[in-house]
Order: sequence, then C-alpha cells, then structure tokens
Amino acid sequence: MFARITDFLKTYKSYDPAAKSLWEIALLYPGPKAMLCHRIAHFLYAEKFFFLARLVAEISRWMTGIEIHPGATIGRRLVIDHGVGVVIGETAVIGDDCIIFHGVTLGGTKFDPVKRHPTVGNKVLIGTGAKVLGPITIGDGAIIGANSVVVRDVPPGVRMVAPLAQPKGSQ
Repeated sequence: MFARITDFLKTYKSYDPAAKSLWEIALLYPGPKAMLCHRIAHFLYAEKFFFLARLVAEISRWMTGIEIHPGATIGRRLVIDHGVGVVIGETAVIGDDCIIFHGVTLGGTKFDPVKRHPTVGNKVLIGTGAKVLGPITIGDGAIIGANSVVVRDVPPGVRMVAPLAQPKGSQ
C-alpha cells in the first residue's frame, strides 16, 4: 500500500514542475486529498453505507473544492491539477494515468438511475473547464481541450478542441 501511495505522489511530481517534494504534494495539494477521501467514500458506497459515503464526499468537497460522487469508479494515478470546480458524477468511470484540470465536469444528461456519466479511458487529458456529458466513451490517449463541450464518443488518440473565439467584426 505504501508503494502505491508513493507511486501516486511521484506521478503528481512528474507532472508538476512547481512541486518541491512528495510531502508538499501529499499535505498541500487538493487532488491527492480528494482522491484519498474518494477511496474511502467509494469503499463505503460499495458496502452500501450510502449516508457515510456521501458524508465523506461532502467533507472532501468542502476541503478541496473537488466534488467526486462516491459511486464513481476511478483508476490508478489520476492527477487532478489545481482541482477547484471539478465534478465527477456517480456513474463516471475513469481509467489509469489520466489528468484532469480545474473546472472539468464529467456529468450526466439524464435523471434516470442508469449509466449516465462518461467513461474515460487510460492516459486521457481533459483540459481546464471542459464539460464531458452523458454516457459516452473517451478513448485511451485522447485529449479534450480547454472549455470543450463533448457529448459524443471520442476515439482513442483523438484531440477534441473547442473552436477559438473570434472578436466581433473580425474576418
């Protein structure tokens, strides 16, 4: 277990040149705290302690600004960079070695008790402010650009970007 935690923290350090030590990441970064709380909440949720699971998730959201439903399934070494405003829905599935930046939503488009949130493959990067909505699949190695709104499946290795805004009157 100690090796998995160290591996997780080293992953953060490899993505963030501003990080000075593993202790700094473990104690001061919101992403690792949110993931630790999520692992606890997800365990409680799987054991059908729904109220306790949601309580742990609520405390985590209050501490970190990152909202992860206890039902979400998250793989290894998810890096949530900065993190404030990240929302991950109940039926979302995230693979290994993904990076999510602040303001990202993995949200639903239905209110029925069915699979309604995205499935994100391995080694996917989701840029700041992106909204990935519905029971869609984001393939391995895909990149979702900042502020993109994705409502359809994304094949593996594809880059999805929002069109650049044009000032009024420009050609």
